[in-house]
Amino acid sequence: MSEVTEMFSAPLTFNWTLSYRCNFTCDHCYSRDEECPELAFDDLKRIVDVLVEQQVPFINFGGGEPLIRHDLYEIAEYASKAGLNVSMNTNGWLLDEAAAQRLKDVGFKSVGISIDSSDPALHDSFRNMPGSYERALRGLDALHKVGLKSTMSSVISRINYQAFRELLDLARDHGVGQVYLHNFKCSGRGFKNREDLDLTPEEWQAFYLEALAVKHQTDDLKISFDDPVIASLPEYQEKTMVKGSSCGKLSLHLRPNGDITPCGFIPVVVGNILNDDFETIWFDSPVLKAMRNKEATGKCSGCAAFDDCQGGCTARAFATTGDFNQPDPHCWK
Repeated sequence: MSEVTEMFSAPLTFNWTLSYRCNFTCDHCYSRDEECPELAFDDLKRIVDVLVEQQVPFINFGGGEPLIRHDLYEIAEYASKAGLNVSMNTNGWLLDEAAAQRLKDVGFKSVGISIDSSDPALHDSFRNMPGSYERALRGLDALHKVGLKSTMSSVISRINYQAFRELLDLARDHGVGQVYLHNFKCSGRGFKNREDLDLTPEEWQAFYLEALAVKHQTDDLKISFDDPVIASLPEYQEKTMVKGSSCGKLSLHLRPNGDITPCGFIPVVVGNILNDDFETIWFDSPVLKAMRNKEATGKCSGCAAFDDCQGGCTARAFATTGDFNQPDPHCWK
């Protein structure tokens, strides 16, 4: 049994995709070209019951666009009343004040909105949706007005890596307390558009050094990263619950039909939450075991940073090579 499964009898978070449908066609999206049957409401309740039984504390709705499912409010309320901490990420298009109030009423703890540039035209172009910037800001303001915690998610790419400070200022201007600077994953459309949008390893290193310096000087806004390759930098001092990628260790992903994958960016099904025994999946899946016990290969062999970064982002390595154990292509070492 791995170190992780000795610590946790279940993941801390399930990232739950209720639908791959979306009103946007973003250039970096991992899921826009995915198709999958969607479950009926009674099956969604059965999934919540399984998560409660397994004592999973958090669920985060993503997609696709979660607000496209009109029963999102009902399933969130059912989950919240069952004791789960419920959050979601949205593009903000459908989030007006009435929707924000309803989200608060059914028990959402926080709502994240994706904004990738402080330049309205650049954000709209990246999201392939004219007016999306203004609608996203409207969503942030609506959340602030009703008193529901908001976060902002920004995927770092060639369009914004030199202007991330402006994103932080934008968050401050709209009452946001936490900004997630997400790494570019190279999955789905992100893989197709990688040459245009992704940074070189040296540019990633320079970005993280600058972003970490800003983080250390900032006390009015929480700045968060989700990239394990950053752990190879001495400037990164955070204590994490696990080393390397958290997917398959602290979190799992649910597809719209109930299939479980290690994360949304790794399209490898390890079981179905409604049809298979969850504990067998969690403890015995060969895929999850491989992700929890990665082997140093290629330039990771003999690298002093491997114990901390565990080869970097497993999803990115898998998307570009088909092998969990290959080095993260973003690695600058």
